[in-house]
Amino acid sequence: MAFFEPYDLESGKHSRGEDMASSSRMSGPRTGAIEPMMERIPESWFAMGCETGRDDERPVHRVWVDAFEMAPYQVTNAEYARFLAATSGSPPPNWNDANFNDPQMPVVATSWHEAASYCKWLSGATGKRYRLPSEAEWERAARGGAEALLYPWGDAPPETVPDYDKRWKLGPEPVGLYKPNAYGLYNMGDNVHEWCSDWYDDGYYTRSLERNPQGPKSGTRKASRGGSWRHHIKVTRTAARSSIPPEFQYADYGFRMVRSLDD
Repeated sequence: MAFFEPYDLESGKHSRGEDMASSSRMSGPRTGAIEPMMERIPESWFAMGCETGRDDERPVHRVWVDAFEMAPYQVTNAEYARFLAATSGSPPPNWNDANFNDPQMPVVATSWHEAASYCKWLSGATGKRYRLPSEAEWERAARGGAEALLYPWGDAPPETVPDYDKRWKLGPEPVGLYKPNAYGLYNMGDNVHEWCSDWYDDGYYTRSLERNPQGPKSGTRKASRGGSWRHHIKVTRTAARSSIPPEFQYADYGFRMVRSLDD
C-alpha cells in the first residue's frame, strides 16, 4: 500500500509541511497518494433541475441526497502525477503543454475510465472509498444549500464573476484561487467540466428516483457538470447538464471526488 499525505491547497502544504511545487513535480519519482481534504455536504431534499433551462433540465423534481463528503478542489496535476508514477500509467494528452501542466491546475483530458481508475487507486492507497459524484450529488453540492438560484452565488450573470474578462485565456487556472461556495467548494461551475458517475439520458428527469438517484443503468455517454475554460460563456448554471462518451479525452474535462459517509 502506498503512503498518503493529506494536502491543504489553501496553505500550499502537505501535512509534512512540504511545498506542493517542490514535493509534487509531475516528473518526480514519488508514488505516495495525496489524500484530499473533504467537505461535508449535509443530507437534504432539494429541487433538481431548472424550469427555464434546457429540455434535459426539466421537469424540476424534488430529490433527497444522503450526506456525503466532496473534495473542495478539482483533482490536480500534482495529485494525478502520483497515480501515474505508482501505476506506470500513460499521461493524458496535454500533459506537457505549458498551458495545462502547472501542478496546481486541474488535470485535464482524462477519460471517464481514467478518472474512475484514479478513484479506485486512491481508495486502495488510503483505505477510504473515493468515487465520482452522481449528478444529484454534484448539483446538491454546487447549490450550497440554496434553492432556485441559477448559479452558486445567485442569479447575477457570469460576467460579474471576479476578473471574468482576464481568466481562462489559453487553458484552466490553478484551482482554488477565488472564493468557494457556501459549502467550501472551489470552482463549482467553472474551470473544467467534471465527470459524474451517471450514464447520461436527456429524459431521465421524467422517471428519476426520489432518493439518491444514480442515473440510468446503461448508456453511451457519461454525464458531466460544471463550466469550461474554452467555452464562450465560461461559467455554467448549477442545473446545466453535459455529456460525452466515456472514452473521450477533452482538454476541458477534469474531475473531483466524493466519499459516502458510511464507507
